[in-house]
Amino acid sequence: MTDIIEVFTPLTDEVIKTLKAGQAVYITGDIYTARDLAHIRLMELLEAGKPMPFDFNGNIVFYAGPSPTPTGMVCGSIGPTTAGRMDLYAEALIGRGLKAMLGKGLRSPATKQAIIKHGGIYFAGTGGIAALMSKCVKSIELIAFEDLGTEAVRKLTVEKMPAIVAIDCEGNDIYER
Repeated sequence: MTDIIEVFTPLTDEVIKTLKAGQAVYITGDIYTARDLAHIRLMELLEAGKPMPFDFNGNIVFYAGPSPTPTGMVCGSIGPTTAGRMDLYAEALIGRGLKAMLGKGLRSPATKQAIIKHGGIYFAGTGGIAALMSKCVKSIELIAFEDLGTEAVRKLTVEKMPAIVAIDCEGNDIYER
């Protein structure tokens, strides 16, 4: 078993280049949630030539929406949703500067090619990890699209959130082994 590497956001191109498919990582720093409905809104902003609600450069979009926050906790249960549902939007957002995504499951060939072309990375979490991931959230802040409820864009400050490099910047893919 290999050691778990801790990566800090925002990710640099140099760090992304060192990460290899199958490698376990802990993510520390700020990451941004965005699920299906938020992606539609991000695309609307992009098509209208308006600024994104946060800078994509080096940041991670976490395909997740937190459950209601229990009393005394920073965040409710939060785990990755199926990444393939965001593939309709991923190529355009990656082209706009998005480098890193965190979800679960396969990505489309077009998304994989965009990751390779733009030197990005795709991290995966496993199903059932939501309770553990919520314990890694140190703060949570609403950033955009409050009307979307749990699917709104939020900034999470996380400490040692576990993930696996699923697709590295060279296109090596754990789902194709």
